[in-house]
Amino acid sequence: MKKCKICSKEIIGRSDKIFCSVKCKNYYHTNLRRVTNIAVKEIDKILHRNRSILLELMGKRKVQIKIKRIELDKKKFNFKYHTHIQINSKGKSYYYVYDFAWMEFSNDEILIVRKR
Repeated sequence: MKKCKICSKEIIGRSDKIFCSVKCKNYYHTNLRRVTNIAVKEIDKILHRNRSILLELMGKRKVQIKIKRIELDKKKFNFKYHTHIQINSKGKSYYYVYDFAWMEFSNDEILIVRKR
């Protein structure tokens, strides 16, 4: 017989059941959501900070700018976190943070683009 994933009681009923009761099932999913939410909040905080830095540098009107990498480093921009990547026809990668993208133009220059 199969055992409950939470309390290890014998499971009675369908062969594909994982939990012995609604209580065990709810406990499992509540804890899973809690752990997921903690991880997501940390990452989302970094992504929002990165977007705020890009917005501050771009202003409200500009569509693209080229800046020194050190400027982003000074503002503690985290290059490891982005929402998605797009590769252009020349094989260069644009790293997105929501509606902003950056591309390493050279070792010390970054191109920042706002996508509308």
